[in-house]
Amino acid sequence: MELIDTHCHLSFEQLAPDVAAVLKRSKQAGVTSWITVGTDIEDSKKAVELADRFDRLYAAVGIHPHQAGQVGPQTIEQLRELAKEVNVVAVGETGLDFHYNFSEQADQRRAFAAHLQLAGELNLPVIVHSRDAFDDTIEVLERFGPDGGKVVFHCFSGSPEQAEQLLERGYYISFTGVATFKNAETIRQSAKIVPVERVMLETDCPYMSPEPMRKQKVNEPALMVHTARFLAELKGMPLADFAAAVTAASKAFFNLPDVA
Repeated sequence: MELIDTHCHLSFEQLAPDVAAVLKRSKQAGVTSWITVGTDIEDSKKAVELADRFDRLYAAVGIHPHQAGQVGPQTIEQLRELAKEVNVVAVGETGLDFHYNFSEQADQRRAFAAHLQLAGELNLPVIVHSRDAFDDTIEVLERFGPDGGKVVFHCFSGSPEQAEQLLERGYYISFTGVATFKNAETIRQSAKIVPVERVMLETDCPYMSPEPMRKQKVNEPALMVHTARFLAELKGMPLADFAAAVTAASKAFFNLPDVA
């Protein structure tokens, strides 16, 4: 089995001190490639450095909406240079978070638009964070988003109706271990309707360990197999077939090399 953790934060303090061991456990579990995602300039630099150190580890560079107030022409230029690195496969995470509003909503929209324009310029896919801001996220994407549907909504927690809107636009939908939680029936109903060729899997680690590992406070890529098994059963598919389909979709979306 081959799986790709399409959204992890290996640069965060809970995992960074021992990335080699984290990746070894991951490979033993069947999660054999990873995309570590930046949340600000310094974190994006760390993501690129990690991707340069480890085989089959890739990076995404971006500024999280929580830090959107930091985004200006200089930071976008820094992102542009980072995004040209050989192991960078996406722009993000970027988007809108109106749940916490740690940044002004106007700043979030402006930063999101700048990320989308950069992704279009560099022909890179976009990793989107959207929380309590679905309609606004769609509005910004329709104005500034890249052509060809190269957008993935990470850590999707929306309704089936929202999932349908994303699918109609050609977007991809990524699920975390939250889908395994007892109170996540809405997410499970959404997962049922997403065609497997539009599904991605992620940990968003070090957060949100899946069932039956929720007591493990620091999530890591090895645990994504539990999410994969759960969603395969939800869709009535053998795990091997489900894993092959979502891995093929992820490789095509992020233009990853097809290596075993």
